[in-house]
Amino acid sequence: MPSWRPVLPILYSFRRCPYAIRARLALYQAGVAVELREVVLSNKPAAMLAASPAGTVPVLQLPSGEVIAQSLDIMRWALGQSDVDSWLARGNTPDQRALTDTCDGAFKHALDRYKYAERHPERSAQAWRDDAVACLIAPLEAQLSNTSQLGGEQPGLADAAIFPFVRQFAAVDTAWWATSPWVATRRWHDAWAASTLMAACMHKLPPWQPGAPVTVFPP
Repeated sequence: MPSWRPVLPILYSFRRCPYAIRARLALYQAGVAVELREVVLSNKPAAMLAASPAGTVPVLQLPSGEVIAQSLDIMRWALGQSDVDSWLARGNTPDQRALTDTCDGAFKHALDRYKYAERHPERSAQAWRDDAVACLIAPLEAQLSNTSQLGGEQPGLADAAIFPFVRQFAAVDTAWWATSPWVATRRWHDAWAASTLMAACMHKLPPWQPGAPVTVFPP
């Protein structure tokens, strides 16, 4: 007789995508098991596109058929199932929400142009970097100069939501970042980058194919 296995939510993800990273961080923190399907963005699986025609990751398909296609909504859904460390409460203040909105708006706009400055020659890479610093890195520095995390001494939703994008920003020019004046933000970034939580969410997987064995995350 075949062994019984519960039907899990399906998470379509891409390992390096900051939106997908933040979703996996929240799912891992909450201990909510999903079937993880790694996606190649240049060859998106038909099953993912059927669930979410926009074709962006992450996409969470629940057993009910409901689809959650925004990373912050996936984070809130996961933590709504289990939030023993109060990530939601610490990340739900007006200041935390404003920082997250800035990250996903003005900062992401400047970050993309800083990363790919050759595609946006109307301004220099340094000018785009200065925009990113002004809108998010400097406010983070002000907050993190007083507390080790954005919501206090313990991490919350905003830390997990923002960190993957600061990680991407820091990687554009690692030499500049290492000597930049944003000491508190670098310390916060480095602690998250070296965390066991981050390591657990960054395992390499082969691209998912129909019929492939199920990969459960968290393992």
